Formats: sequence, structure tokens, C-alpha cells
Amino acid sequence: MASASLLKSAPVLGKPEWLKGQALPQPSASVVRCNPVASSALTVRATSSYADELVKTAKTVASPGRGILAMDESNATCGKRLASIGLENTEANRQAYRTLLVTVPGLGQYISGAILFEETLYQSTTDGRKIVDVLVEQNIVPGIKVDKGLVPLAGSNNESWCQGLDGLASRSAAYYQQGARFAKWRTVISIPNGPSELAVKEAAWGLARYAAVSQDNGLVPIVEPEILLDGDHGIDRTFEVAKKVWAEVFFYLSQNNVLFEGILLKPSMVTPGAEAKDRATPEQVADYTLRLLRQRIPPAVPGIMFLSGGQSEVEATLNLNAMNQAPNPWHISFSYARALQNTCLKKWGGRPENVEEAQEALLVRVKANSLAQLGKYTGEGESEESKQGMFVKGYVY
Repeated sequence: MASASLLKSAPVLGKPEWLKGQALPQPSASVVRCNPVASSALTVRATSSYADELVKTAKTVASPGRGILAMDESNATCGKRLASIGLENTEANRQAYRTLLVTVPGLGQYISGAILFEETLYQSTTDGRKIVDVLVEQNIVPGIKVDKGLVPLAGSNNESWCQGLDGLASRSAAYYQQGARFAKWRTVISIPNGPSELAVKEAAWGLARYAAVSQDNGLVPIVEPEILLDGDHGIDRTFEVAKKVWAEVFFYLSQNNVLFEGILLKPSMVTPGAEAKDRATPEQVADYTLRLLRQRIPPAVPGIMFLSGGQSEVEATLNLNAMNQAPNPWHISFSYARALQNTCLKKWGGRPENVEEAQEALLVRVKANSLAQLGKYTGEGESEESKQGMFVKGYVY
């Protein structure tokens, strides 16, 4: 486990601006959403009483040179990670690994938000400090995974839908009280399986309902319809599917009166399928992805935090860097899990004496992606291990 000296080395900062004055949010009467219900009348609905706070939180997460550490693996998926280094899937081992991640000295310079699993939100570090408090001390906004996972979608082409809307309002309110300030809901679209009209509409509607409920309870929703890398299709096919998916997503977000200034997006980059013969350069990925964003994403959205989806650590960073070679109307950054943690996990190996080396490996990756967010990453000095792809066909977590 991490040593006490290492656990106490994280800098202690004053109360972050995004957290000040948030205990008793006041309604904002000036912000409204209008939804036409008849040609002769309008129904006006005030946004969540958390509107000002939502905007502040979203802007904090979408701050220059910083991105999101996605450490929201379910206990089962975390077990797979631990098994890869020969560790048993116990709460103690999960706690040790999560302690290692959140106590990296200076992490908040490069990471603005951390997505947690429910266990982690209520968990303490190995030396007894609340993980939420450790993150806040580093000026990192705590977030929470709120979906309940994928299940088969009846009537579809062997596709899935994301469950978790039942009880979401009460759970979100409890997560807010525990210190979470943003939420994450992941659903997926499979190109080899269609995608069917049913699956696209189900994904978009579920994301929109989740987003509305989250905002009503003070959580900035991360909207994540992941277009899976599975398949041998070319980049043009990915582009066409992504356009359709995002058109549906924003249609239903609007229908549900979601405040665009108070959301974050977590899209897939536009790439060929993982099994395609023709690979795309970072410049091609950037060109297609930015074209998609310009055609589908309103400038009011403050941050677009890309997922890595099985790309190698270096590939994900190079693609992000290419997208930031010119100004964009959105903050374009990262929300990576494996593409930040892979080398770190291997360096640790479950051995207390390796904690410092593992933390340094994580720091290398977050620094690289911080530079990529600023368009200043060069790729020099990267290890061969960090260039290894992490795509898993039919990946489930």
C-alpha cells in the first residue's frame, strides 16, 4: 500500500472557487427554457435552481491545460485491472489503487475532474482521508458514474441500452450531498450492428433524461454516446454514424430543456474501425472529428472531453493534440481511463515499494495530455509500452 509519507505529499489548497457558496444554491430567475406546445401558446420552464452553479462547475472542469481522470470502473472491471497484475479483487486492493491515483502530488495542475464509481465516492484513502476531500484539496472536481450498465435492447439488431433512470433523482441528490458535482452516463452505439434507428433513439433519449435529472439535482451531466471502435469500417462510415447520433442526442436534450451551458460531452473521436485495413493519421482524425463537432455541437457547450476507447496512450494523446492546433469554440480535452492508467498500473504491480514510480508514470501521461490540450505535445521520449493499443473487441465494463 502507499506509504504515509507519499499520501501526505499532495498540496493542500484553499477552498476552490467552484465549491464556494454552493451549499444553498439560489434559483436563477433570469435563465429560462422555452418549449413550444401549441401554435398559440408557450410553456416556459425555469431551469434548475442550480443553473449558475452548473455553469461554473462545467467551466472549471473545462479549464485550460486540464482534463478528466476517468477512474469510474465498476468493481468487476476494477477486478479485471487488478487481475492483470496478479492481485485479488478485494476492497482493500481497490482502495490501495484508488489511493495511489488520487494522491499523486500536483495532479490537480493537469486534472480538473475525476469520475468515481459509487464505492469510491464514499471511500477513504488507506490513511483514512475521504477520497472526495483529497480531490478537492487538489482542486479537482469529484464526479460520479450514475448509469447502471448496458443490457440487451429487445427488438434491435443485437444492440444494447443503458439502464439507471429509475431512482436517479434520489441517488443524484445523495451524490451531491456526498460532494459530487458532475455525473457520467455511458451508452454505446455499435456500427457493425447497424446501428438501428431504435438503438440510436433509445441512446439519445436516455442520455437526455439523465441530463435533465442530473441538472435538477446540481450535477453537471457528461453526455457520452460512445461509438464503439469495433468493426472494419472506414473513417467515412464512422463520420456518418456520428453525425446521426449527435443530431438525435441534441434534439432530445433540447426537448428535455437541458441547459447546454451546464453540460459536458464525452464523444468518441472519429476514427476507422479498429479492424480496418486503412489507418488514419492524427491529422485525419482531427479533420473528421472537428468537422463533426462544427456540424453538430452548439458553441454554448463549454467542454468536449474525448474518450480514448481502446486507443494506445500515445495515439490518444497525438489525436487530441492534432485537434488543438487551431482555436475551437469549445474546450477540447480528454476524459481517459486506460489511456492514462495503463502504464501506471503495470508499474505499481500491487507492490508498496512501487507506488512512487507508478505515480510518476501517471504524472507523465497527464502532463502529455495537458500539453495536447494546449496543442503543444510533440510525442518525444515516449516509451514503446505507451504505444501499444488497448482495443478489446466487445469491451464491457
